[in-house]
Amino acid sequence: MKELWNIFKKGIIEENPIFVLALSLCPALAVTSSALNSLVMGLAVLFVITANNMVVSVSRKLVNPTVRVPVYITSVATIVTVVQLVLQAYLPALNKALGIYLALIVVFAIILARAEVFASKNKIIPSMFDGLGMGCGFALGLLLLGTIREILGAGTFFGIKVLGSWYNPALIMVLSPGAFILIGYMVAGFKMWINHSEKVKLERGEM
Repeated sequence: MKELWNIFKKGIIEENPIFVLALSLCPALAVTSSALNSLVMGLAVLFVITANNMVVSVSRKLVNPTVRVPVYITSVATIVTVVQLVLQAYLPALNKALGIYLALIVVFAIILARAEVFASKNKIIPSMFDGLGMGCGFALGLLLLGTIREILGAGTFFGIKVLGSWYNPALIMVLSPGAFILIGYMVAGFKMWINHSEKVKLERGEM
């Protein structure tokens, strides 16, 4: 159980897809102008990466290595199609807001990377926890970006006004330049946090 927990938690901080690995930054820039869009995209990626990891793990001994990438993409495309159909049926407004970026989940680097690096070499349970960890790290990263950008850029949180009429929204935060600036600061912050944690562990003799 401890091993599974270690697999899960590394995707939250040590190998966070956005702030550490810098993978799939396109949606981090494009859909995080609001907390709601960020949350829905994050949950969609969480589901897709976990399900795909499990499929790849189960089929890893059945797939010829020379065609593994097309198989991975086919698996991801099938799962993404299911997500799109569910959103179209129950959350059409959000589906429209996410637009082309929902379909582009198929080629997100983080999903294909975890399939190749982890799921294709491990059993289904560890692969599931790897997908959950990376998916949660990605979703939390998007939600954090979306929350900060929405509050600073519109004075709202999930569409609810949280800052009074005195606040003059920083419109740059809901535009791409604001996302670039914010991601840069947060990448630096994560790096400092990880370095500090490693230094503390080293001083305690845990490394």
